[in-house]
Amino acid sequence: MGSMRVEKPHAVCIPCPAQGHVNPLLQLAKVLHSRGFYITFVNTEFNHNRLLRSRGPNSLDGLDDFRFEAIPDGLPPSDCDATQDVPALSDSTSKNCLVPLRQLVTKLNEAAHVPKVSCIVFDGIMSFALALGEELAIPRVDFWTSSACGFMGYLHYRKLIERGLVPLKDESYLTNGYLDTPIDWVPGMKGIRLRDFPSFIRTTDPNDIMLNFMMRNAERAPKASAVILNTFDDMERDVLDAIKAMIPNTYTIGPLSILCNQLPDSPLKSIGSNLWKEDKGCLDWLDTKEARSVVFVNFGSITVMTAHQLKEFAWGLANSNHHFLWIIRPDLVKGESAMLPQEFLDATKERGLLANWCPQEQVLAHPSMGGFLTHCGWNSTLESVSNGVPVICWPFFSEQQTNCWYACTHWGIGMEIDNDVKREEVEGLVREMMEGEKGKEMKKNAMKLKECAENAVKQGGSSYTNMEKVVNKVLCHKVN
Repeated sequence: MGSMRVEKPHAVCIPCPAQGHVNPLLQLAKVLHSRGFYITFVNTEFNHNRLLRSRGPNSLDGLDDFRFEAIPDGLPPSDCDATQDVPALSDSTSKNCLVPLRQLVTKLNEAAHVPKVSCIVFDGIMSFALALGEELAIPRVDFWTSSACGFMGYLHYRKLIERGLVPLKDESYLTNGYLDTPIDWVPGMKGIRLRDFPSFIRTTDPNDIMLNFMMRNAERAPKASAVILNTFDDMERDVLDAIKAMIPNTYTIGPLSILCNQLPDSPLKSIGSNLWKEDKGCLDWLDTKEARSVVFVNFGSITVMTAHQLKEFAWGLANSNHHFLWIIRPDLVKGESAMLPQEFLDATKERGLLANWCPQEQVLAHPSMGGFLTHCGWNSTLESVSNGVPVICWPFFSEQQTNCWYACTHWGIGMEIDNDVKREEVEGLVREMMEGEKGKEMKKNAMKLKECAENAVKQGGSSYTNMEKVVNKVLCHKVN
């Protein structure tokens, strides 16, 4: 008899098919891989093809124990290089992905050269995967890629409905001051107003897809073997304590970007998850700029704006007289290509750089970075904090409103721009962030949080210790 082959633990990872969700789960998958896990990373076919297009056809080969697989998302085929319609995609994945996922896992379990699937790590809004984990009686970890404060907002959707605050009576409630209603009964979220909750409550329709979809997913979280959050205790302590009182097996394991950067070099480390081609030239451009002199502008992968809003941002940046690096996705403007006025391009050619997409983490870590004009998605907020960069917030949807409120009122690292963008306001806030007293204060607070983030992921830190627990007590634990 030869010796028995030691079976590696095998984690199947299922991200929600949007850029801001794929990034942190891929980082987590790399961390697990470095701890000895075999990984199967399951994108939708649509995103798998985008990844191959943006990174090259062989970019995902050559890794024995880290494989990429794809399942259909149930939507009609599309050849467009943009995030799909969010409500349609959410609705479709929740109804159509369980069967192909089950088939994939069955195929993996029958493959001779692959260890048996021993656990499932799924994005909080892909909670259909919970059912499969239950069927197979293996650990199932629910990874909410939002902030803890955003997650807490979703956990309270049902109560907002029960108390008659949501849905809104009619459209006028969006503008008549109703959204300023203080909500003083959510534990750990002192001072929050209705407008600071994740934005899917801003509907008059009780059957609104996103309202119900997010509520359902949040309410399934307690059924998971563990809930993990890409945040750290010092940043969101009050709200985390309140979540743990509701869901005791909740673990903070972030910022994952820092944990990931600490991994030893390997072919895997260089596999990125950007679904657009990155323009590396912007790093060379930043090298020519002075310390803390550049404003970075990036509204993430989903935000869209009107041509008018784009123009107001442009002239606000131009009139501030600061250097800026602005990422303009091809699909940034609703229904048309993102065209900037020629006068703007002429006026700013000496101090502005426009790019389609960029390696955001490297940009934020660059010494020339002075501030970040952002939509306040959680990855962007966390990457700002991890690099000590203050923010100007223009939240678009989902829990970006919640993150923005925390950045401005609790963490003291940000200022908010009104949704109805005016160039004078953009110019004023950029100057304040780059030159003003408030800007200095925000920078100081961001640097404090940076230090806390680094301590959290150091050996013995809260996130480091929690990651050990998730690996040893949850993922490698045999479920009866």
